[in-house]
Amino acid sequence: MTSHSFIDRRSFLVGAGAAGLAATSASAQDKYPTRPITLIVPFAAGGSTDIVARLVGQKMSELLGQNVVIENRSGAGGNVGSTAVARAAPDGYTLLLGTISTHALNPAILKTVTFDAVKDFTPISLLAIVPNVMVVNPSFPAKTVKEVLQVLKDNPGKYSYASSGVGTPLHLSGELFKSIGNVQMNHVPYRGAGPALNDVVAGAVPIMFDNLPSSAGFIRNGQLRAIGVTTRERVASFPDVPTIAEGGLTGYETYTWNALFGPANLPRPIVERINQAANQALKDETVKKRLNDVSADIVGSTPEQLGEHVKTELAKWGPIAKASGAVVE
Repeated sequence: MTSHSFIDRRSFLVGAGAAGLAATSASAQDKYPTRPITLIVPFAAGGSTDIVARLVGQKMSELLGQNVVIENRSGAGGNVGSTAVARAAPDGYTLLLGTISTHALNPAILKTVTFDAVKDFTPISLLAIVPNVMVVNPSFPAKTVKEVLQVLKDNPGKYSYASSGVGTPLHLSGELFKSIGNVQMNHVPYRGAGPALNDVVAGAVPIMFDNLPSSAGFIRNGQLRAIGVTTRERVASFPDVPTIAEGGLTGYETYTWNALFGPANLPRPIVERINQAANQALKDETVKKRLNDVSADIVGSTPEQLGEHVKTELAKWGPIAKASGAVVE
């Protein structure tokens, strides 16, 4: 056999092998999903991100024909769970429910950056934008923003507020309130909104800035008092609750959002399959009603729209996060 014929044969075998792998890969993508999908929520159970994940994930399970298993992997303001997805195989079986924390705030405040919010993820769909709310334990001696400000000014450093962790939107909501209102409060960070909320309901910490979905039930049953929502406008599910800006802090506005991401280099057919299922789930009447009940503003987007949204949020919140001085280990 000549050298030339050996090279030709080897080239043919390599080419045939590559073609076979490509065909196998394409076939796997066409059949996706063939086993359960893990949707990592990078915060503790009970918070608004967890609520959105479970509502949308359950419907996606029906649409995809495979279980979407919610896994709460909290720590470092969402960094632990996000890093796990960034390092996962890009096969569509490990997804992330990302937030403003994981993709806009953490890049500015992480002491050690373990992922790139743009390069290490594949955007899939922006699911919902969620208002925050300032709540207090009913024993707290104030019912309005102005009354809260007065109590804090009369008692500098006496009161504390809880949040879902250092550098989270809820932490920065509190810092912005302190800055604009020129008041003092001690920050008590927790490993997620759920545990923080439990302590505020129990009266261990009097004040909290929370995502409205996770506080809604406690507000309705009287276990928490809503002082004001953090968005620019009032929300439909609590029309009697004023905005914090209305209450006296002009220009005050914060919010969060929930979006689906996969690891970088997720094949386009899989991205489109997940995007279709997620956006279809958001149109389900039961899902819509449940999300509307907790004041989540349903979006549903293309992967490209989510990608642009992340870049815009990074540019907006990065300077604010750095100015807060917050550092996540």
